[in-house]
Order: sequence, then structure tokens, then C-alpha cells
Amino acid sequence: MHIGEKIREVMHQQRVSVITIAKEIECERTNVYNIFERESINTGLLLKFCHILGHDFFKDLSEETFGRTRH
Repeated sequence: MHIGEKIREVMHQQRVSVITIAKEIECERTNVYNIFERESINTGLLLKFCHILGHDFFKDLSEETFGRTRH
């Protein structure tokens, strides 16, 4: 999974702007666009995106890596 593309996809689905994300993670808009290009990011930053967007990116990565778990 290309995590940057996944983050961009979720942001688009939720109609959250790059400006909003930049403010929340305290960085410039250009840094957010750079994140979209990354195939991987550190877990602390990914956790911030999880909280801001209310989306479990860790689960997405786990399911892609290990398959869907049965409940």
C-alpha cells in the first residue's frame, strides 16, 4: 500500500482540505503534498492522520499485509 496515496484518498472522501491538515499537524501545505508522495511514513505522523481523519490507517496496512481477520 502506498500510504501517501491512501491518506490523500481518505482526505478527498471526507472532503478535508490540505490547509486543514497542515494546521492540525503544524506544517506547511507543501509538506502535506510531500506526504502524499511517500510510500511510507513514521508511525507518529500516521497516528496524527488517524486522529485527524478518524480513520485507522494501521488497520488498512495490516489487512493488506496479513489479510482480513475474522471476527
